[in-house]
Amino acid sequence: MPKLKTNKTAVKRFKITGTGKITRRASHNNHQFLHKKASRKRRLELEPEIFQGERKRMRRLLVLKQVKVGLPKPAEKPVKDRAALLSLFA
Repeated sequence: MPKLKTNKTAVKRFKITGTGKITRRASHNNHQFLHKKASRKRRLELEPEIFQGERKRMRRLLVLKQVKVGLPKPAEKPVKDRAALLSLFA
């Protein structure tokens, strides 16, 4: 199967956070700032998260693996046999 190519326009428009969320740039944030209130301009500086309905499509464009949310992995079972425990440190 061929390699999947990342959509380069999507890479330029979206950013992936450390936790895996996809953020975008706010609209109405290019020009005509004189008539916009300071609070509105500060709000436009933030990068909102992608709408839930678009996540699957954006992940496909950015060629990201699907993150499976589930139960955490179980911890290793404690060793009850003394000989097996000593063999771990030998």
